[in-house]
Order: sequence, then structure tokens, then C-alpha cells
Amino acid sequence: MRILHTSDWHLGQHFMGRTRQAEHRAWCHWLVQTVQEQQADALIIAGDLFDTGTPPSYAREQYHDFILQMQASDCQLVILAGNHDSVAMLNESKNLLARLNTHVISAVTDNLDEQLVVLKQRDGQVGAIVCAVPYIRPRDVQRSRAGQSAEDKQSDLQQAIAAHYAQLFAKAEAIRTQQGIAVPIIGTGHLTTVGVSLTESVREIYVGTLTAFPTDAFPAFDYLALGHIHRPQKVAGLEHIRYSGSPIALSFDEAKQQKQLLVVDLNVAGLQAVTVLDIPCFQRLISLAGNLNELEQQFAELAEQLDQDAITWLEIQVQADDYYNDLEERVTALCAELPVEVLRVRRMRGTKVAGLTAEKGEILAELTPQEVFAKRLHEEELSAEQVSVLHGLHNQVLARLQEAE
Repeated sequence: MRILHTSDWHLGQHFMGRTRQAEHRAWCHWLVQTVQEQQADALIIAGDLFDTGTPPSYAREQYHDFILQMQASDCQLVILAGNHDSVAMLNESKNLLARLNTHVISAVTDNLDEQLVVLKQRDGQVGAIVCAVPYIRPRDVQRSRAGQSAEDKQSDLQQAIAAHYAQLFAKAEAIRTQQGIAVPIIGTGHLTTVGVSLTESVREIYVGTLTAFPTDAFPAFDYLALGHIHRPQKVAGLEHIRYSGSPIALSFDEAKQQKQLLVVDLNVAGLQAVTVLDIPCFQRLISLAGNLNELEQQFAELAEQLDQDAITWLEIQVQADDYYNDLEERVTALCAELPVEVLRVRRMRGTKVAGLTAEKGEILAELTPQEVFAKRLHEEELSAEQVSVLHGLHNQVLARLQEAE
């Protein structure tokens, strides 16, 4: 049984005002070809197919076009909802897509049978049973009780999620026994587990207040296909518990990651191998950091590396203490002749910010807003009149905030 594992497509994402439509189109085309080349029996998409609960029409069209293109491959699809996905929207076409060899699991339900998917190999024989668990919302598995502390709620939620997995696994084992088939059991999930490495594009939404689910609370799956974390990785160093990561870089701190598609081979003895396929880069992202002189040198070096036929998206982090009211114009001038588009210029404070509290060994929490503002103004070369105006504006803001409270 050969299964491909992917997640976190985020169709319809707008990245600093730019659409990812072309990248997603290229990704879907590459994936369809890869499914055929690998002769995969099934493809699991472990959540966050869309970037928002109300994706643009072109993203929905990409979703349906991909499923139609997959029909020629005889590959079964298992699509799980993530925290970005709308349960209602996925359910709109769920029954129709079931006719196209596609299983859409949008939410946890009371009927556990709806979350059990029996996958067949290309020869028609049963090859695996999937405990298809999407993103779990607390209300799906937990009933709140009066007087519970935050710690109690977190403990109860963890136990409820663990119980849900255990019940599904037990049902999968029962199916194996009833049908007399020795096939592997695969689990899925869209959540954060203990010890994973995050990126800035991973929204800080976990399972309710549960920040990380313990690895040892999962049943003994032969393979566990996880989504939500965009960096591909093994969990706790275990070969059979993996995040596939996102197929495209969803933030600049993912720009240097090699994106991956996971090829999972199983048989009656369980997991045989996990092979990593490198995903091509469909849109290059580069983040540069330094002062203006250093950036000028980096741009000179970058000119020799860039593809003249493709536009590279840039993030520029300017490390300087001096204030430039024309910073973006200065940066744009440095790369005017290069095939790049600057999407973000960030001004990174240097030693002056650290110096606000370092001189007297103070910490920020010990200072009042007025003291912090006064210290910061002291670092600038301003006239007495400018300082007075800024103090007045700062006091107005503080007064409004206090009124709002």
C-alpha cells in the first residue's frame, strides 16, 4: 500500500497583497503527475486545504479542478479539515465528491463510522484502514463544567482527544477482526504535538487551550499523518509520526526550507519506509538583513544568483539605529535593476532599544509608559518643540486607552 502525505495547502492565501494562485496551480499540476509516477493508492491531505473559511472563488475552483484531475490516476483522496477550513463549506460538496473517490472529513461527529475510511489498493484488495481525524474543536469532544480551572479544562480536553483516538482505533481493530484482514491502521490529525518546531506562518490556534498534545497519548498507529505545522519533521524522532509541512513557503522564515511530499509504504507487517520527495520551488522568497551598507553588498551578490526570467519576492530587514523617513525609497533604489519585488521592509532597531533599560539594570515591566516614552525620545535628536508635541500626543493616546478600559 502506497500513500502520499501532504497538508497545509492554504489555497486562496494572499501573501502581503500578492496572490498565490499561480504557485498553487503549479503545485497541483506537479502533484497530479507525481501521484501517477508513484502509482500511489491514496493521497492524504491533513488539514488546512484553504487559507480561510471563506476562500475566494478561484481557490474553490482550484480545489475541484484538482479532484477532477486526480480521477485519471485511480488514487483515492482523503481530505481532512484544518483550523483554517470551514466545516460548512467543505460539507457543501462532500456527498458529490464521494462519487469521485474522495473522502472529506470536515469535523468530529458522534458517528465514529464516518471517520473510518477503508482504503483499497489498485488491485481492489483492502490495503489500510484510516482513522480520519480532522482538526478537533473543544466543543466536539468536551463538555464544560462550572468551576473548572484552566489547568482542569486543559487536562480534560487532552483526555477527551485521547479517548476519541482510542475509540476510533478500537473500531478499526474490530473491522480487521470482523473482515479477517491483516492491514495497517493509519491515523491523521491536525494539531500541535510536543516538541515540534514552528514557523511564523503557523497561527497560534491549537486545540482549545491545549498547546501541545503528548505523543504517547496516540494509539499504536502504523503511521500517523499530521498537519498544522508548516515545517516538515518527524515527531520526537519517530519514523512513523510525521508532519509533511506545507507545499509552498507561507512566510519568509520558511523561505530556506526544502518543502516535502512524503511517500509512505506499508504492508501487513506495518510501516516499511517513508521516502521524502523534494517539492520544486514555484516562487522564490528571500529575506535579507543588515544595515544599508551591508544590504548594498548583499544585493550585489544576489544579482549573480537571480533568475532573470522570474521575479523573486524580497523581505528586507534594515538593522539601524538612525531614523530614515525615506527608508523604503532607499531600499528600492538599491535593488532597482534586479528582477525582484520588495514585499516588506522591516526596520530592526539596534542597540538603542536594548539601551532603554540596560543602563540601570531595569526591566520593561518596572517602567511606566511615560518613562519608556521619555527614554525613547531621549535617544532621538529632536528640538524642544518636537519633544513637547510628541509628549502631548502620547498623553492623548494614553488618556483614550484609559477611557476605553
